[in-house]
Amino acid sequence: MLAEPRKRISQKALIVWRISGAIISAFFLLIAGGIIVFTLIFDWLVWISAAAIILFILTVVFSVFIFPKLRWKRWRYEVREQEIELQHGMFIVTRTLVPMVRVQHVDTKQGPLLRKYNLASVTISTAATVHEIPALDNEEAEEMRVFISRLARVADEDV
Repeated sequence: MLAEPRKRISQKALIVWRISGAIISAFFLLIAGGIIVFTLIFDWLVWISAAAIILFILTVVFSVFIFPKLRWKRWRYEVREQEIELQHGMFIVTRTLVPMVRVQHVDTKQGPLLRKYNLASVTISTAATVHEIPALDNEEAEEMRVFISRLARVADEDV
């Protein structure tokens, strides 16, 4: 079995994922608030409100503090001459090898949060699917896009 990929994504990904988790948590706060209001108006059982509050607290703890750290620890990648290896997953770790001869095109993408922290994601498209390396520094993402494109072109000419 091949050794684990060595390269990691940017540590600034933790900040971006925590902000995303906080946004998701805000949505659950609205739901919990609505449940509490309905409990007061319709005289529902108090445990329903308690369950909504506990669900909100668990959502905050997991989506803001625990999952981003686990996700960052597991995310690794390596670009070799013949393939791209990706490793990700919090509980079930997935390792993927993408042969260079299968790569059709490579893109970088940036949402508002990634742009604020000077990060970009690299997407690698094959005929079957799209693979993504999230949250790389802008310069590293651009260099990787060009490098993979060049290697894919060379691999295509060899066939």
